[in-house]
Amino acid sequence: MLLLNIWAYIDGFNLYNGALKSTPYRWLDLQSFSQNLRPTDNVSKVKFFTAKVNARPNDPDQPVRQMRYWRALRTMNTIEIIEGHFLTKPTYLPEVTSVDAIAAQQNAGVNTRGMRPTMAHVYRSEEKGTDVNLAIHLVHDAHLGRFDAAIVVSNDSDLAGAVGIVKKEISKPVFFFHPSSPYPSFLLKKEATRFREITNTHLSNSQFPSSLTDSRGPFSKPSGW
Repeated sequence: MLLLNIWAYIDGFNLYNGALKSTPYRWLDLQSFSQNLRPTDNVSKVKFFTAKVNARPNDPDQPVRQMRYWRALRTMNTIEIIEGHFLTKPTYLPEVTSVDAIAAQQNAGVNTRGMRPTMAHVYRSEEKGTDVNLAIHLVHDAHLGRFDAAIVVSNDSDLAGAVGIVKKEISKPVFFFHPSSPYPSFLLKKEATRFREITNTHLSNSQFPSSLTDSRGPFSKPSGW
């Protein structure tokens, strides 16, 4: 049986927030990780879609850790980082406790018509470009015949249209692996050739060594990772 030539397309923030954020597995070798998702095939290319984060008052070192991780990824010539960007703007959002209080009254049979939750003026950061970039690269690479099949790591239903084109119009299988979520995307599951959850075994077996070396010299994974 011939090995499939696989290209992997990874939604970085979807992976981080869905599967990595609360684990000790953030020092993730994406080449090894992608290969472990399809161990009987050959993953020859990994495209990682992400954006640079900003320092926050409660976590000023967040950009430093991210750049250290990108440095680790760049030690692998099979991994390509494709950047989007963050858009931060002020907006009004309802407070959780206020929404929950109204919901509790509704559940108790109280008429809550006319009640409005307390609103808070906050800065909201939205990642822009990742889903669009991933969809464009996936369809373009499939059209050029660069892979036999694709891995997509995401739970973003906005990708369903692109996946459908690759599978139905270009006749390439698309294997979806979604970060742990109580709400896996029904649309993605419908369009994907296969749809599976990422496990802790996939993550724990795909770690970079604690210390690495590149053209700038040796470096180590961030403390706490």
